[in-house]
Amino acid sequence: MTLKQCDLDYFSKRGEVENPRYWSRLGGRPDFTNAVVGDIGCGHGSLCVDIALSGARKVIGFDLNANLIDFARENMQQNYPQLANTLDFRFQDVREAPEDNFDFFVSKDTFEHVIDLPQVLAGMKQRLRSGGRIYTGFGPLWNSPFGDHGRTRMPFRWGHVLFSESYLIARLNRRLASKGQAVTSIYDLGLNKLPLSAYRRIFNECGLSIIMFRINNSTRPLSRVFSLLRKLPLMEEYFSHNIYCILEKPQT
Repeated sequence: MTLKQCDLDYFSKRGEVENPRYWSRLGGRPDFTNAVVGDIGCGHGSLCVDIALSGARKVIGFDLNANLIDFARENMQQNYPQLANTLDFRFQDVREAPEDNFDFFVSKDTFEHVIDLPQVLAGMKQRLRSGGRIYTGFGPLWNSPFGDHGRTRMPFRWGHVLFSESYLIARLNRRLASKGQAVTSIYDLGLNKLPLSAYRRIFNECGLSIIMFRINNSTRPLSRVFSLLRKLPLMEEYFSHNIYCILEKPQT
């Protein structure tokens, strides 16, 4: 398999720019020495490689995009052969994984896409050892100005929030008709539409202890402005663009 340069560039950008930012927003990279780690929505596998190189005993990347898993496997074979016994990339839902001894789960820019998030969190919890942790950071959230990830093709920010889903789908399908494609819901675009309030409820009810929960966790100027605006009455949902959270399975 020949690795595409665009995929290699994306992998490199994640490793050099986005992974350090992800760890910084979560208070620093945990000590992964000899740990078993699962990455939910591993994509090209950059975070998995980062964790494996930091001393983990086993890192399993889960993703439901077969093309990304193919890239991650081939990239490992070609560029990180020394990690072959540590890394395992799977086209698999974590709820189907046979392991139940994970020390950590990580997930980067994925939870806004997971349609059945409470069930997926339950599957992660079931497979965590006592005291194991989940480190997740994700966004933009659906009600924020960038919450549709550009997938509804609306020409202005918050357009996906201002108009009904039926309008958004009909408008998008007119654009897709020339390609012989169509969608039936926002879910087909890989977005779960969950508002901030739903994430709060899901995390509070998942049976895991919340060690950290931060909104608009970024040093970018626009994020700082949003953090001020979200304090206005009725504006919290619309100016909250990301969540960074650490969850822990209680000791038994």
